[in-house]
Amino acid sequence: MTTPLIRQTWTMSAVLINMFGQGMVLSYPSSLLPALNQPDSPIKTDLHTSSWLGSIVGVAGIPGFLVSSALMDLYGRRIAHGLLILPGIIGWLMVYFAEDIPVLMTGRFLGGFSATATLSLGAIVIGEYTAPEYRGVYLYLKNAAVCLGAMCMHIISRHLDWRSIALVSQVPFVIAPIIIYTWPESPAWLVTKHQYKKCEEAFHWLRGNSEASERELRETIKAQKAKLSKMKTKTSFCDKIRNCYRKYTQKDFLKPCLIMILATIVFEMSGRHVFPAYALHIMKDITGESSQSFYYALGIDFIMSASAVLSSVLVKIMKRRTLLFSTGFSAVGVLMIVCLYLLLASKKIIPSDKTWIPISLLVVYFILANLGCAPIPLTLVGEVFPLVHRGVGTAVIGLWISICLMGGLQSTPYLLVTVRAYGFFAVYGGIMGISLLILYFIMPETKDKTLQEIENYFNYGKFSYVEDEDEEANEKMVDE
Repeated sequence: MTTPLIRQTWTMSAVLINMFGQGMVLSYPSSLLPALNQPDSPIKTDLHTSSWLGSIVGVAGIPGFLVSSALMDLYGRRIAHGLLILPGIIGWLMVYFAEDIPVLMTGRFLGGFSATATLSLGAIVIGEYTAPEYRGVYLYLKNAAVCLGAMCMHIISRHLDWRSIALVSQVPFVIAPIIIYTWPESPAWLVTKHQYKKCEEAFHWLRGNSEASERELRETIKAQKAKLSKMKTKTSFCDKIRNCYRKYTQKDFLKPCLIMILATIVFEMSGRHVFPAYALHIMKDITGESSQSFYYALGIDFIMSASAVLSSVLVKIMKRRTLLFSTGFSAVGVLMIVCLYLLLASKKIIPSDKTWIPISLLVVYFILANLGCAPIPLTLVGEVFPLVHRGVGTAVIGLWISICLMGGLQSTPYLLVTVRAYGFFAVYGGIMGISLLILYFIMPETKDKTLQEIENYFNYGKFSYVEDEDEEANEKMVDE
């Protein structure tokens, strides 16, 4: 008989495999663009077109996040997750058969659509399907899976041409939906649809019948029933308009949004998406030659992946805030030292032949960044939004992630040409440092808290809240 932990791990394996495929999608420009720039390439490109081939996944994120939000609210997490992977399969096929830029661009768009649509949905699935004591580990492994996908892309690009890589990259997108088919529906989604019996069955399948899980189930259903009873007191059209306005101007929506906006900036400015996509270009600018750039990039890929895996262990030991701000501010400091060194070397003030110095500092930076700055913002996506705002909240933040992703991928080639690597690192490090400073004062600690406790914090300012002390303690959990 399987244990709840085994069932949760099996369920989460689909999310992690899909995230591995997402890492391959995001890192594909590092293989595609150098091949298209070769003199004998059948498809010709220039700097402007190359920047769009890299950044179009950010453009695809705008419809991706919106469609994901709508589907997860209408049809549930399980069906939405399976459907949103399918465009990625079609996209890779289009890339494989592409004979011109428009087809190639469309294929990249579809791949980006799937990658971004399942980014926040995957975090929500992990948040809703797993126990609080394991949630952080799975959310951190989600980031590790993306890093491993990026490293895999760089490795196979050394041995396969860009068309063969597109064919191989479909494998994670084919495996994930097969596992998703075996899932139950999310208990949190079922309770919003007032399917309390199915909610109880799905929750027990995933989490067992321990005292802690029963208490969490009881509190979740109780809280959602209380919200439903309040909603039924006003039914006129004007009341609905006023309620809608109030709903999205209350602190339990605005504060999580602000936290996620700043966390997303930290995430993108840490170079989590930009570096895998332009690793070879960045390393070439730092080292001054391209023959060893692949090995430098692969080495840092390995460091990023190992750090991401290590972070999934540290999250069981350390608090979220401690991990984020200790590693985050340290990473900013190291990055600024790299900027200063590269600037002085470019001005011939110090010798420029000791490339091992900035490379070593970048290794330290990526270790620090992938311990906190990269995984924690993705963790918060699945934690901070109350259930009633989860769909709309992820859509809003999804749009913001798309803008940040598109801006980062679009601007990087131009920054490397105009202000070179030291200017690029200075811009990213400065923005990341300011965002971390603001986040320090508003981000709560979510380690080992249930989603209902986190929702209570944003509603009432504390994790434990009893709405009615005189309410009957043994209230029935399930409607007959």
